[in-house]
Amino acid sequence: MHALVDWLTGLSGPVVYLVVVGLVFAEDALFFGFVLPGETAVIIGGVLARRGTVDPVWLTLAVVVAAVAGDSVGYEMGRRLGPPLLDSRPLRRRADRVGKASALLRRRGPAAVFVGRFVALFRSLVPALAGAARMPYRRFLLYNALGALVWGVGNALVGYAAGAAYERVEGVVGRTVALVSAVLVVAALVVWWVRRHRRSRT
Repeated sequence: MHALVDWLTGLSGPVVYLVVVGLVFAEDALFFGFVLPGETAVIIGGVLARRGTVDPVWLTLAVVVAAVAGDSVGYEMGRRLGPPLLDSRPLRRRADRVGKASALLRRRGPAAVFVGRFVALFRSLVPALAGAARMPYRRFLLYNALGALVWGVGNALVGYAAGAAYERVEGVVGRTVALVSAVLVVAALVVWWVRRHRRSRT
């Protein structure tokens, strides 16, 4: 993750927004969350906001909108395609996850849309399953928007706090390395002087 953060730091602000928003959207709309969970992208965005690469308020707003939009696309795909989508090869390989997400939807109803937002296992699946189950879109949108708001703000804040902690740790580590290096240099000089003094006496 450190290398990814450093790479994104070198990009312009608009590009960083596009990368983070694109990953959040693709997680739900294209089942991309099986490759990279969306909260990872949001937390990295929060770290970059701390570094000043992007604005934290605009980042959070963009993340929430992308989450709602991605879920809505996933819902529409499930509603239009239904069983053929759930029987597609990528989802057949994860039949156990699909079964667990379906069970959650049956038990919790619309609340599963909110709960599923916070579980990487379900976040990519619940919108499509809700669409396939013909859940009314207005009800879906309400729970979807509430979940996206809490999830987006929470993960952005976690990333921002992690960025602040990283800066403090980085400063402490930098001073520690410098101190240890100085001690090693002094010790090496002392050893060299003692050996030279002994040879001269011999």
